Amino acid sequence: MEKLTERFVGPYKVKEIISSNAIELELPKSIKIHFIVNVSRVRLYKPQVEGQNKIPPKLVIIKVEEEFEVEKILNKRMVRGKEKFLVR
Repeated sequence: MEKLTERFVGPYKVKEIISSNAIELELPKSIKIHFIVNVSRVRLYKPQVEGQNKIPPKLVIIKVEEEFEVEKILNKRMVRGKEKFLVR
């Protein structure tokens, strides 16, 4: 079965190093996670290999929230009683 989410999101800038185990990130408002994370959750950004272009989907702004326009539903699964979708 294919995974429905990206392995990593970002890149995001490090705003401040809080301690040897925690850093503060500059995150957009649309990401609903805490802005202070453990360093084990952060990876160094590596640019894509030449010829490996990933085209991000077009953003649709509705009521000041960022949403993505869905072209096609590729897969559906139940996780803890909620439906999750793999979309294009």
